[in-house]
Amino acid sequence: MTHYDLVVIGAGPAGEKGAAQAAYFGKRVAIVESTPHVGGAGVNTGTIPSKALRETALYFAGLRQRRWYGLDDASERDLEMHELMYREQDVVRSLRQVVRQNIERHSIDLVHGSASFDDAHTVRVTPPDGGPDSLLRAEVVLIATGSVPSRSPEVPFADGRIHDSDEILRMQRMPRSMAVVGAGVIGCEYATTFAALGIDVTLVDGRDQLLPFLDAEVSERLRSAMAALPVNLRLGETVASYEPGASAVRIALASGESLGVESVLVAAGRLGNTRGLGLERLGLAVGERGHLEVNASYQTALPHIYAAGDVIGFPALAATSMEQARVAMVHAFDLKYKTRVAQTCPIAVYTIPEIGMVGETEESCRRKGIAYAVGRAPYRTNARGQISGDLDGQVKLVFGIDRRLLGVHIIGESAAELVHVGLMVLVAGGTIDAFIDAVFNYPTLGDAYKYAAYDGLGNLEHRTDGRSGGAPALLAAASD
Repeated sequence: MTHYDLVVIGAGPAGEKGAAQAAYFGKRVAIVESTPHVGGAGVNTGTIPSKALRETALYFAGLRQRRWYGLDDASERDLEMHELMYREQDVVRSLRQVVRQNIERHSIDLVHGSASFDDAHTVRVTPPDGGPDSLLRAEVVLIATGSVPSRSPEVPFADGRIHDSDEILRMQRMPRSMAVVGAGVIGCEYATTFAALGIDVTLVDGRDQLLPFLDAEVSERLRSAMAALPVNLRLGETVASYEPGASAVRIALASGESLGVESVLVAAGRLGNTRGLGLERLGLAVGERGHLEVNASYQTALPHIYAAGDVIGFPALAATSMEQARVAMVHAFDLKYKTRVAQTCPIAVYTIPEIGMVGETEESCRRKGIAYAVGRAPYRTNARGQISGDLDGQVKLVFGIDRRLLGVHIIGESAAELVHVGLMVLVAGGTIDAFIDAVFNYPTLGDAYKYAAYDGLGNLEHRTDGRSGGAPALLAAASD
């Protein structure tokens, strides 16, 4: 048995950063990883691969549109999967190496194998090659095992044309048509990426609105952008059955309609990856979706066992997972360092077009009875927007009657980067005057903040009750 201050189960974003945090302060640390590669789903099957494929899709889509610039459209041709995945695989290999180097730099022991608890302080590791198990004894354990796709037994995943979100990038050939079942973040991102590649994509979801956590105006803009790609939207629809045939997979919808497609992506959410850990031996219960319950310091019901990342559920983002693990290890070893995850966190959705948001939406202001106003700046009137060719993007600010910034909602080119400008003003408790007072480089998309703020001030000065659905205005939400 080998003794450690900390054993981390899982080498994804939470596991890596939690382990490095403790090791940086001199703790003896081991990471147990069940797969051949470090990085977790974030690097290997989810976040990074899907975004790399998105960039590849944008590149090839851009080549198809070279006629806009008076150039030959010689790139119009069928693409092979190996061409599409070349860049994705290159990025994944590079980032795996970055994670491994970070582990080595902090002198963390990396142990490959499947982990399970023998008791509350002992982790058994079963190696993949059938060798003898090893036992790791730890004062503190961090469970950072991430999540796995939810796979309904009613879906015939054994058919090679039906994929979950971890498998979709292992397709052997480019389909001509695809159904994406589930319009959550993963489903929307893949639907727009594959549509940009010229695949005939149908997106099916039982809800009437895309991504309801978005500001409703942004959600509607995304819907319009998807339709223009085009993505064939089937909202308010559910799948009754999947029927694999010789030439196509037939999907029967509850409405009675039937779709025939060459490939299917089922994006039905993800479950906490807790199966096989032996948590029942410790008396640690998991929720219906496999998630562990933790307190504000990320302790489970056993105070020396912590959990962070997707395995504890919402928000299940790589960025927040890293911070949760850091906070957990600071608490575990009383490091007098980072004590909490920031209360205000941005969200990025890597659809085409991409979306960045932080803070309150118009809808949340109404629910909370906050009197607010909005200001908008379209990319169409922005010089950089014109240069980039993105004429449909928009920066939208939500702010209080005291001008204090409440929320930022961006759809369009570089939205995931651009939202951080508003984030810093929001975290500082600033007003929209910060954008008016600042000097932005020209031409830049960042300059749109200034004009969104000017628009907001005009709306504030000429406010109405805002019930007509016309120009943005002050809303006395408490009276609604």
